[in-house]
Amino acid sequence: MPISGFPEWMPPQRMIEQRVIERIRTTFELYGYAPLETRSVEPLDTLLMKGETSKEVYVLRRLQADDNAKDDDQLGLHFDLTVPFARFVGENAGKLQFPFRRYQIQKVWRGERPQEGRYREFLQADIDVVNRGELPFHYDCEMPLVIGDALGGLPVPRVRIQVNNRKVCEGFYRGLGLEDTAQVLRTVDKLDKIGPARVAEVLIETVGATRAQADACLELAAISAEDGSFVDAVRKLGVEDPLLDEGLGELLRVVETAREHAPGLVTAELKIARGLDYYTGTVYETLLEGYERFGSVGSGGRYDNLATSGNERFPGVGYSIGVSRMLGVLFGQNALNISRSVPTCVLVALPNEEQRPACDRIAGALRKRGIPTEVAPTAAKFGKQIQYADRRGIPYVWFPGEPDTVKDIRSGDQVEADAAAWEPPAGDLRPVIAG
Repeated sequence: MPISGFPEWMPPQRMIEQRVIERIRTTFELYGYAPLETRSVEPLDTLLMKGETSKEVYVLRRLQADDNAKDDDQLGLHFDLTVPFARFVGENAGKLQFPFRRYQIQKVWRGERPQEGRYREFLQADIDVVNRGELPFHYDCEMPLVIGDALGGLPVPRVRIQVNNRKVCEGFYRGLGLEDTAQVLRTVDKLDKIGPARVAEVLIETVGATRAQADACLELAAISAEDGSFVDAVRKLGVEDPLLDEGLGELLRVVETAREHAPGLVTAELKIARGLDYYTGTVYETLLEGYERFGSVGSGGRYDNLATSGNERFPGVGYSIGVSRMLGVLFGQNALNISRSVPTCVLVALPNEEQRPACDRIAGALRKRGIPTEVAPTAAKFGKQIQYADRRGIPYVWFPGEPDTVKDIRSGDQVEADAAAWEPPAGDLRPVIAG
């Protein structure tokens, strides 16, 4: 029986997922990111110190664990790939070349309430850059360009990346006189879920904000722009603080860089906060046009204090694509399909069982040249073998003979063919994804 939050997709959906992963992986490598895979489990104290995640962590223990031994209780499945990566960098700093650019495409686990596009086990595709001591800010500007490139080459809806900077928010709150800036950030991050009226109430209840301070926080969160005009909009609110100035300058660089290299990709959205505590500067959220109601399908940001080794700091910036989340939403809306349900391009017809070795040789010759091929399962009438191919979307049926022929069963065209030379059109070689 199905287990809620642990999806099992059918082969056509899995083929779409693999094609998406390949596009993402190829793009990451084009930008110089090297592959990495970290273990699935981390010490609980590592997982629980990184934000409001304690209710979501799955604890790992043996079924026959000794009740008196507590070691098995101290491990949990990772809920993202950034925390394990930071731990890896700290442990292996002496072996790495900095700045270190890596990508990871792995499963993660979160015990949250499942809903459309939100799972308890899901695949993420991450990139991060870390450096020893200080990390140049231009990497913050590069992140959205990589993600836009990776997703822009897929038949998915147009991607829009919303970007903010925590220094803008924290400096603004500090300039207002609100000291618990982390709590204000967490509250404002729930704006889309609970609405502005409730956010204002929570700010008054939890951080002692006045109505005017709460209203100012909401005014800041309402600012949105595709260009540098957001700076003037913030200035008009009349709040001053050095950290606010620094954040506005950084955010402006990200927006202007994106406008130059990928117009229309990035929007400054000052309500974006990100719930995890380890972010210290730039933060990103990714939306699909027409699917905004489902929320973000990718996110990330700058973290200056997550990765450490002794007295050394390894600041980083990263971005995560929620592959399962994005595909789950699109599958649920029937917004993605694939041209056939199997990888097979050619079915070799089987005249009789005695000719199976000869048919296997034909299939082998086609496979050697990279053409996905299978031999018919039984020596049924040719009409039934063609039906078998048609039901699976296999475009070509190969008939052994003197000479061999190959038939495009969609058009009915049939031509003489040599297994050592025949090539299908490029569009038929692999299943094609369409949006």
